[in-house]
Amino acid sequence: MSTTAGPAVPDVAAELRRRATRDQTVRRQLLRTGEPGDLLRIDAENTAWLTEVIAEHGWPGFSLVGEQGADDAWLLVQHADRVPDLQREALGLLKAAVEAGDAPPRHLAYLTDRVLVASGELQLYGTQYTGEGENLRPRPVRDAEHLDERRAAMGLETAAAYDRRVRATYGSTEKEATA
Repeated sequence: MSTTAGPAVPDVAAELRRRATRDQTVRRQLLRTGEPGDLLRIDAENTAWLTEVIAEHGWPGFSLVGEQGADDAWLLVQHADRVPDLQREALGLLKAAVEAGDAPPRHLAYLTDRVLVASGELQLYGTQYTGEGENLRPRPVRDAEHLDERRAAMGLETAAAYDRRVRATYGSTEKEATA
């Protein structure tokens, strides 16, 4: 997997970076203040733009936008919850990109869980949480006995380590922690 080459489409990579930065800024504000601010508008704009990028270029993987751009594209699709069809389409494209070495497996794990949870199914990798404060908890997981094996195969930390990190980050203020 080559992640050192520069982006083949620098304008897409730069726009992904700008949009992901704005996404994270508004989400940090939500954590600090409890106020969503422009979150819905920013998510809608990012989702519409990413839909166009995917239609024109396919999944924005390493070969198209570099490592940072691939991370940014994944972040935007994770937050495209109001357009589940896009998330499902992106899941198929991302799976192919991971198989081709053009995206990291961890992205596939998170998006897989996101799509499963949105469909009312059990997640596979334990990445999605619900609740707030002391009530923060992972959403139900299929075959919990083998969870850490599946997580390791995708390059993820153990479920216990992830749980500690999620609780440290979101345990006191966020209503819906879905990293």
